[in-house]
Amino acid sequence: MSSNSNSLQNYPTPLSPPLPAISKDIELARAMTASSKSSLFGLSRSDVLYEDEWLIAVNKPKGIYCDAVLASVPRFLSDSPESDRLCEENQSSALELHLANRLDRDTSGVMVITKSHKVASMLVKAFTNHTVQKTYVAFCIGSAPQSERITIKSGHGRSKFGAWRVYSAGDVGRKLPGGSVVRDMETTFEVLSINGQRSHKEPSECMKDEENCVVVEEKAVTDVDAKKDEILVRAFPRSGRTHQIRLHCQYLGFSIRGDVKYEGVYEWKGTIYDAHELHAESLSFQHPITGFPLMIQAPLPSWASQALQLLTN
Repeated sequence: MSSNSNSLQNYPTPLSPPLPAISKDIELARAMTASSKSSLFGLSRSDVLYEDEWLIAVNKPKGIYCDAVLASVPRFLSDSPESDRLCEENQSSALELHLANRLDRDTSGVMVITKSHKVASMLVKAFTNHTVQKTYVAFCIGSAPQSERITIKSGHGRSKFGAWRVYSAGDVGRKLPGGSVVRDMETTFEVLSINGQRSHKEPSECMKDEENCVVVEEKAVTDVDAKKDEILVRAFPRSGRTHQIRLHCQYLGFSIRGDVKYEGVYEWKGTIYDAHELHAESLSFQHPITGFPLMIQAPLPSWASQALQLLTN
């Protein structure tokens, strides 16, 4: 007993809070709704952002599982004359569909599906090597950051109960209870608006701002009595960890609206939110076959476009 207790004490301590009690039932209800919607999901031409003989990029709706989108692709391709023509141009005798990237159930936006093992391998390698540039947009509630741009570097891993948590940057490489290790994660946030004020910027390559860099080493200090601001941010994840943006928003004190798993508000100004407000806005990468630069952008969901519209009025 004593030796087991000592071994547990040797594991790194998570620096973000455990899952809130309220999240369990809400997440279960959301999962059941998503399973029902996903079983009926069919891809339409309006969902397609880009297609060639090697890959297809779609705008995944919120509340739909990635695997349901993948499963809907064969039927879409067979029903689409344009896609059928592209398939004929593919040198492969049969399509081998793979998800090049995954999005959380309630995250909308750009999702890329490759049409062959070869292209899948090349694109997955690009994601792994962090040569794919990604932008996300999120609507957050909390204490607005003092800087217009902030970079956060931390560790990432599963705690002993299986939840994804933020760890100290100094714990990267250390072993966790489940046998995995703490991995590094880094996100740059650009503040687009606070309570409807400040003009937004177009998607652009985000340069690191070392002056406003938070290197996580201890638990965040949160002021429960602090004023709650409405904050629209653009996120530039440098790594691709599970729930990365959601965890970093939580740690910085402005959880994503509707993200009950990571302390986001469930109800705000009389409205109940059935999903978190996070959108995969764009992906930029070198085409694995042609070598040409490719930028794929998904239309903004209504919550984001409305927030940006307020800034132009």
